[in-house]
This record gives sequence, C-alpha cells and structure tokens, in this order.
Amino acid sequence: MKRIGVTGHRSIPGEVLGHVKDRLRAVLRDHEGPLEALSSLAEGADQLFAAIALECGADLTVVIPSGDYEEAFEDAEALARYLRLKGRATQEIRMDFARSTDAAYYAAGTYIAESCDRLVAVWDGLPARGHGGTGEIVAYARALGKPVTVIWREGVTRD
Repeated sequence: MKRIGVTGHRSIPGEVLGHVKDRLRAVLRDHEGPLEALSSLAEGADQLFAAIALECGADLTVVIPSGDYEEAFEDAEALARYLRLKGRATQEIRMDFARSTDAAYYAAGTYIAESCDRLVAVWDGLPARGHGGTGEIVAYARALGKPVTVIWREGVTRD
C-alpha cells in the first residue's frame, strides 16, 4: 500500500484554492494499487487533502497531535469537518501530548513525514511561522530523503 502524507497551511487564499484542489486530486489519483492518506486534519490543507483522499478511495489515517486537539479549533465549521473526517478514518494515531503545543504539532508532522512514501506540501515556500510549521516539516521530510510534492501557485501569498 502506498502512503501519502500531507503538511500545509491552515489558510489557503481563494486565488490558489482551485489550483490546490486540482493538484491534490492529480497526486492522489496518480498511483497504482491501494492508497493510505495520512493527515492531522488541521483546518485548511490537511482537511482538504483528507476529503479528496477519501473521495479518491484512499484509507485515511489521522494523526492527532494532542489530547485537547479539538479545543484548538476556533472555527465551528472547521471543527465539524474535523469530526466528520475523523469519523471516516480507518486508523487513528495519537501523539503523547496533553496540550496542543508547537512541540505536539512538530511530533505529528514528523510522524507523518517518517511514515509516508511521499509528502504533499501545500506550501508557499516561505519559512515556517512556528515550530512544527509547514516549512519545517518539508525540510525534515527532505532530510529523510522522502519525495516532496509542493503545491502552490507562484506569486500568491497567504494571509
């Protein structure tokens, strides 16, 4: 079974959203045999990737950074999507952190990078804004020798 993980921004500007969706579908359909998708289901890229992976027939493994992760969702709609996607997962992995901290997010991101055959990064190419951010997880995956597919449109910046 091929395993594709995701890291990405929580905020995806509207002018790049259609491009991101199309590229995620292409990556998830461009494989042979069964597929497992790994995601932490954070708002934005993680949830989008998970939804498209399920649409493409992949098994979903969710990697939960902390015991209080659901409390980290400030947006009720994003929390509802998280719960729906989590309910459709075939496997759940929980990091051993009580609280949602940068260290917990880093642990979840590195777990995904270590466990996948390919990492998809919905990333503007800029440095991470905090420990465990997209840029840091991309660098970690690359240091492991993992193939990384970056999805973004040049010239678009995130909020």
